[in-house]
Amino acid sequence: MNAPLLSICIATYNRAGYIGETLDSIIPQLDDDVELLVVDGASTDNTEAVVRKFAQKESRISYIRLSAKGGVDQDYDKSVELAHGEFCWLFTDDDLLRPGAVAAVKAAIKEGHDLVVVNAEVRDRELSTILERQRIIMQDNKVYAPNDMECLFIEALNYLSFIGAVVIRRSTWLSRERAAYFGTEFVHIGVIFQKPLPESALIIAEPYISIRFGNAQWTPRGFDIWMFKWPKLVWSFNHISKEAKLSVYSREPWRNFRTLIVQRSLGGYNIQSYCQYFSAMRVDVLWKFCVWLIACFPRKVIVGFHYLYSRIKGPESRAFFDNHFAKQRGGNIQCI
Repeated sequence: MNAPLLSICIATYNRAGYIGETLDSIIPQLDDDVELLVVDGASTDNTEAVVRKFAQKESRISYIRLSAKGGVDQDYDKSVELAHGEFCWLFTDDDLLRPGAVAAVKAAIKEGHDLVVVNAEVRDRELSTILERQRIIMQDNKVYAPNDMECLFIEALNYLSFIGAVVIRRSTWLSRERAAYFGTEFVHIGVIFQKPLPESALIIAEPYISIRFGNAQWTPRGFDIWMFKWPKLVWSFNHISKEAKLSVYSREPWRNFRTLIVQRSLGGYNIQSYCQYFSAMRVDVLWKFCVWLIACFPRKVIVGFHYLYSRIKGPESRAFFDNHFAKQRGGNIQCI
């Protein structure tokens, strides 16, 4: 049997309530040259039973249960190691593929790209309401040559924090440093941007993924991730210019009061966060008092203002805040 063209790789942990719906959206799109791997990081709920039920009916599904939870970075890396496809789609365990997604990706990778980025729409947790019709606003597909990596970084990095958008050549993934990015929560970003890709990258404009908003397992750790881990990763790529990094994400987003207010509204920032991150920090006394005040301010009041603002600005504004994408942009850089 020939190796498949595409492996859809899902790393999962305790998603019994969602992964069945995810698999239901993928299975009708499986072809003879597409396999589906589910790597389970030792779930303690009913995830194994749910996935095995699907695997018994569909020979193109492989279920691998690990002896221990390795974390999102290690488990996705393991899924790529175990895959057989020329390309790996690092899909998520609670979102859905829209009809035609696999066919569109197969057509794209046959064009010779190393990386394909699949656009997405954002829906509410029940998937009944569209919050954003496109995460990346674009009319047509766009190709980035290997020497255009900085342009890809500027235009797509924030969206690429969503791992489910990534389809990458397996040999490229395996040839690159991965272990250094374990624990960042974004190993795929490290793999993609540590150096220029050997071949081109493509963004598919059509949103072929439905993201289930507000269901991320890392939500309780969101403050640490978006205020510290993510900016540290963004600013770690030496071949990307300072101007490009500033256009994408502030080096120290926690210094911005608006960001902390949004985080307080979302429940990510509180007095415990203040004590953990800021109480011992040697900074301006007035700034320190202000961030303490934000941490202590009644969250219900801030949520009320947040709600009114989102009603006035509409669903896209609501999705912007609620997805924890309060990115602090430092300027507008255009890629020609």
